Amino acid sequence: MPCRRSSAAHRPHRLLGRLEVPADWDVLAADARSFGGPPGVGILAVRDGVRWALPGPRSEFESGRATAEPVIPLVVAAAAAWESVAASRSEDATDSFRLIDVIRQAAAGIENVDVLGDAVDRLPHVVTLSALYLSGEAVVGELDRRGFAVSSGSMCTASTLEPSHVLAAMGAVTHGNIRVTLPLLSTNSHRSVDVDQFVSEVPIVIGKLRDELEL
Repeated sequence: MPCRRSSAAHRPHRLLGRLEVPADWDVLAADARSFGGPPGVGILAVRDGVRWALPGPRSEFESGRATAEPVIPLVVAAAAAWESVAASRSEDATDSFRLIDVIRQAAAGIENVDVLGDAVDRLPHVVTLSALYLSGEAVVGELDRRGFAVSSGSMCTASTLEPSHVLAAMGAVTHGNIRVTLPLLSTNSHRSVDVDQFVSEVPIVIGKLRDELEL
């Protein structure tokens, strides 16, 4: 995280993710991969005055039994990646919001497909769709064969076969759903073209899988 400065002309960027960090935050957490940084690097910021106890046992690194040298290049690379995209994150978020709207509108026109979440009060780069009668894994697999990398379920249960308790709490269908996450424009300059291709393929994929169920 950049340090605070008093000069307005040198005020640090307040974008850590796709949206501006709220002024009243207590704890911030981020994965460096979300802004093009190296894997294995995370950011945890705790505001001064917040009571905080690190959960679990202390690591060797924290107790001083491990050297910091292997970590430093990764941290520097993460900071450089953040700086390289920070200035354009607001524009990126605006464009992401527009592209997700394209997906939402296209999906809403497919029979028995629900578009989850609020149309306005939402993250700019993520959308979840639920296709009635279908398995989410089947939709993900068919889209993957066509060159589209999407996921099923919510992010907190994507690695298991259990229905998402998050989607259930929303009153949404817990099966037959796919989650689409847009990459940063800086890491995929042709994502607008990808979205156009995606919205043309989704009705075909869903129709194909439903036809197979009727055989």
